[in-house]
Amino acid sequence: MSSVKPAKRGIHSFFTLLKQALSGENMDYTTGSIRRAVFLLSVPMVLEMSMESLFAVVDLFFVGRIGKEAVAAVGLTESVLTIVYSIAVGLSMAATALVSRRIGEKDEQGAAKSATQAILIGLVLTLVISLCGAFLASSILRIMGAPEEVVLQGSSYTRILFGGNIVIMLLYLINGIFRGAGNASIAMWSLWIGNGCNIILCPVLIHFYGLPGAAIATTAGRGIGVCYQLWNLFRGSGRIRLARSYFIPDHAIIRSILRIAWTGTVQFMIGSASWIVMTRIIALFGNEAIAGYQVFNRSFLFFILPAWGVSNAAATLVGQNLGARQAERAEQSVWTAAKYNALFMLFVSLLFLHCSESIVGFMNRDPAIEKIAIRALHIVSLGYVFYGVGMVVINAFNGAGDTRTPTLINLFCFWAFQIPVALLLAIVLHLGPEGVFFAILLSESAVSITGFILFKKGSWKKVSL
Repeated sequence: MSSVKPAKRGIHSFFTLLKQALSGENMDYTTGSIRRAVFLLSVPMVLEMSMESLFAVVDLFFVGRIGKEAVAAVGLTESVLTIVYSIAVGLSMAATALVSRRIGEKDEQGAAKSATQAILIGLVLTLVISLCGAFLASSILRIMGAPEEVVLQGSSYTRILFGGNIVIMLLYLINGIFRGAGNASIAMWSLWIGNGCNIILCPVLIHFYGLPGAAIATTAGRGIGVCYQLWNLFRGSGRIRLARSYFIPDHAIIRSILRIAWTGTVQFMIGSASWIVMTRIIALFGNEAIAGYQVFNRSFLFFILPAWGVSNAAATLVGQNLGARQAERAEQSVWTAAKYNALFMLFVSLLFLHCSESIVGFMNRDPAIEKIAIRALHIVSLGYVFYGVGMVVINAFNGAGDTRTPTLINLFCFWAFQIPVALLLAIVLHLGPEGVFFAILLSESAVSITGFILFKKGSWKKVSL
């Protein structure tokens, strides 16, 4: 009986913490248990990232019923759309770093002003991207090596997603603001609401409008999520509350945001652009190879993005604790988060090695596509434990406002290493698509090892914002 009571108390404590993590309470993460802080931030961030990855999986699930050309068009569009994601993530990094630092300093008004200036920058950038994407949709697909039948079927899809990129930009950016403030549950709910709408709209609009219907559904779902974010920002549901006076451009804050954001954008763009090049290499092997690579990519992202949730928690803890002048606590938070992420990614690796057929079959039933996607999952998953630790370390740099170090790591590991290795293995040594998959495994592992070594040196603790 004595052993039963502690077990019940443990279960009760777990669910109490889980409820607290999902409730959106304002918490001080610069004091108390580090394990508790990591848990409270990680749970909503993991669920948030799961929902972000679900956008891609839902689209591919329904679009896969249209045909190979539709799947290829979606994959090629998403590959180029990563440029938009890169800019959004770069701004999100800057917002998280500045907001978390101000929150750690107990300056909530300064955090709100930083958040508002980041939103202003995002709005200006989306206008330029919308105009370019709307007029160059067909050219974008052709540059990516799409056959003419894919261009004809997919140009409307590409045009809609690029034209409506404002919802992508704001969704990422504002969630970065909430994460920096420690209000991770609001960020989570914005993705849950947006995904719920997308799941309902996607099959309906595809039925009536074909492939463009998928783009309309995704854009509308994300747009509804953004409306929820803005409602919370102006209402002041969390620690950040916007005021009209904050929308007057503040050049000092804008310079700080751009200083962090441009290297953050380049950092993510280097990685994203390398994925575009990898897609271009895969395109040399036909439509089945492109579609199989996209099924792998969506499966990969669906399971790896939750790990980004844990790494985002580390970024928030680093920023807030550096703001509170507790560098050692910031470092301890990173190692705790890295431990949890490694265990999670070990589970995902085993899942892919033993259940990849079921995972791939859920999204596509074409045998040729399934074969390529399954082989990709088997190869790349061998390095998942490395990725888990590497994600936390890289995001810890970003949370400290040191976006330069991860940018240099990405530049070397992806462009000086990954792409040449992929060309060597896939084309020169005639391994085909498998050569690309081995190159991904090796380069992602190199990012993790390099990041770990540089993080141990501790220069990130001296960054001032």
